[in-house]
Formats: sequence, C-alpha cells, structure tokens
Amino acid sequence: MTIGETRGTRGPEHPAPAPLFTDPVFNGPTDPTVVYDPAGALWHLFYTQRRANQPDAGVAWVHDTDIGHAVSSDGREWTYTGTAIGDGPGGNTWWAPEVMRHDGTWHMYVTYLEGVREDWSGPAEIRHYTSADLESWQYRSTLDLGTERAIDAAVHRLPGGTWRMWYKDERRDSHIYTADSDDLHHWTTAGPAATDQSQEGPTVFELGGVCWMVTDGWSGLLVYRSTDLRSWHRQPAPLLAAPGKRAYDEALGHHAMALPQGDDEAYLYYFTHPGGGRGSTVQVARLYVRDGWLQCDRDDPFEYAPDPSLAPAYRGGER
Repeated sequence: MTIGETRGTRGPEHPAPAPLFTDPVFNGPTDPTVVYDPAGALWHLFYTQRRANQPDAGVAWVHDTDIGHAVSSDGREWTYTGTAIGDGPGGNTWWAPEVMRHDGTWHMYVTYLEGVREDWSGPAEIRHYTSADLESWQYRSTLDLGTERAIDAAVHRLPGGTWRMWYKDERRDSHIYTADSDDLHHWTTAGPAATDQSQEGPTVFELGGVCWMVTDGWSGLLVYRSTDLRSWHRQPAPLLAAPGKRAYDEALGHHAMALPQGDDEAYLYYFTHPGGGRGSTVQVARLYVRDGWLQCDRDDPFEYAPDPSLAPAYRGGER
C-alpha cells in the first residue's frame, strides 16, 4: 500500500500524527530535517530549537538556539534526546540543519551566528560537521561562499556525480544562490538559482521523474521544477499557503524538507506557528505530483508509515 492509499471508508490505518513533534524544552521546533540511520534502525529528527517560551526582547528568542535532536523507531512517536550541536544558554546561534550521508559518513551543514542578537543584523555563515553515528559531531570547516550572510543550506547530488548546495544569500536580496563541490568538503560558488523574489529555507529533491526545489516565501511554500538541477521554472501555485484544519496546523507552512517514498510520493515535513504566537510545531503532509506540478493537501488523511527501504539516507545520495 502506498502512502496515499486508504483502507476503504475507514480511512488510513496509520494517519499522520498532528502535530508530529513538539519541543519539550522551549516549544519552538523549526526547520526540520528527517533521516533514517540503518545502523541503529532509527529515524532521526534534527531542527532549530527556538526558545519560544522565553521572554527575550526583539528576536533574541530566535537566536541563542541549538540544534535539537529526537529519535523514533517508526517515524511517528519521537523521543527528545537533547541537542546535537550548540553551546547552551548565553552562547551562540545555530539554525537550519541539513543532514545527509555519503560513503558511510554523515554530514551536517548548519547556519552559525556568533552571539545572541535582538535583531536580524550581523554576519552569518554555513558550517560543515561530520559524524559516524549522528550523535557526536566534528567541526570540519566554515564555507567560503563569497558573502557575509549565508544561511539555510540544502545539498543534492548533480547528475554527473558532483554536489550542489543551495542557500539564501541575505546580502543579495535574500535570493537563492548555489555552490558546487566534488567531495562535500570544498565548495566553489556557482551563481544564482532563484531570483524572482526574496525567500529562504530551500529543500531540493527528486519526485515523479523531475527535480524540485521548495522554498519558504513567507506566504506559503514556493515550488520550482527542473530537469537538470540547474535551470528552474516556478510553479504557479504555492503549497501550504492557507491554514490547515488539523491540530496545531492552523497557520502557514514554513521551511520544509521532503522525504521521497518511492518515485511518486513523498512526505513533506514543515513547521507552523499555531495561534500566530512564538510557539511552533513540526507537521507532516503527503506530497505528490499531479498534472506536472507538485501538490500537497495538508488536510487530506493519508497513511503515514515511513518505509526505510524507500527513504534514501540523503535525497539523491545513498540509501
């Protein structure tokens, strides 16, 4: 049974939990990414641990954040295990983890800002870490991307075997720019990918025989399609641009990550701000291609049972 099928009129046997995850410490999980580790037979969720329940002024509560970590045996029930990267209260700021595996090594590309800020000013950089077990992470480098304000990395393999990174360059009108690498360690800037409007939080994946880039346009998720991961064409309608009806899903969808489950369907992990406050939740919805475009009905009940055999440890990398 595929993730879109239901069992007669009874509905799905394993409907998606709503919300999928809430942070038990600060009530502010955002920027989710989900991978499966075959060595430990566990799903891993990494996210920006915003301090939503703190009374900080300005946007300081969105800073001083670590990378939260939770694990699950079935992708449904999650256990918070602490932080994967960070230095605790009063330290520095970590955002938007991108996690993937290649040649038996896990890689994380994460946004780093020094200190705690009450506004959106100051430099930001993308740092590279590696791990053998998704628990202990070793700093490798800070990427030179030709800008002092690069955030929100996404990585996918190009057809020729090299790698491409997409990221938001806040010094270039918050457009999506790219960099290329032969080895996941050394990166060379490769120009713009999407410059039609400001946006952030790209995720890149393959589904239905084409490549997709989904970004956060702050009024829904923008969608771009490509046949070569180089030239992109924007889809007319965004995703998750209207509030949902599920519990804690009654707000716009933000900063998503797609996990393909075979060639035709995927899970879309995203976060919302239910009630319009600081608090956030991680949700999951069914993603599929119809009439050549990406579709996602967050209110449609669906069978949610992540299959490790269908889920690449990295989208476009190894299984």
